[in-house]
Amino acid sequence: MVSRRIFMLTGTAAAAALATGLVPRLARRATAADGKTPAKAAAETFEVTHTDAEWRTRLTPAQYDVLRREGTERPYSSPLNDEHRAGTFACAGCALPLFSSRTKFDSHTGWPSFWIPLEHAVGTRSDTTFGMVRTEVHCRRCGGHLGHVFDDGPKPTGLRYCMNGLAMTFTPQPA
Repeated sequence: MVSRRIFMLTGTAAAAALATGLVPRLARRATAADGKTPAKAAAETFEVTHTDAEWRTRLTPAQYDVLRREGTERPYSSPLNDEHRAGTFACAGCALPLFSSRTKFDSHTGWPSFWIPLEHAVGTRSDTTFGMVRTEVHCRRCGGHLGHVFDDGPKPTGLRYCMNGLAMTFTPQPA
């Protein structure tokens, strides 16, 4: 069970606590008036929308925490981190294909990482929680939180899309 205590952390301490999974993401999304979308994403419209209750029935509690409440799974806890077969990673909330296995790499961070998403698969927005500025990555179709993108990845893009495995499913490429 994830603790919901409030901690005041900033900068490096917050990043370290979040990365180790010791502190869950505390800045949770507020729900917009429609009861379907997070308030900060209310300006964005998504093709797939559900009420909070519907999301809870469609997702496991851990998936719900990551996709709908911007939680972060513990590093090295996802089987998708060690998935090396050819195939496609899709959103666990709406099944939109997000990443090709051809762009996956081992970032040694404990989360599945990719150097580029599939075309028109993800959206981004600024995330200023914990007193730092990061770029949050979400599913373009349902708005589900996937992870963050950083500028310390490999060539050719130099980007590292650091994704929560709980936010995705994997479909192997047919042999």
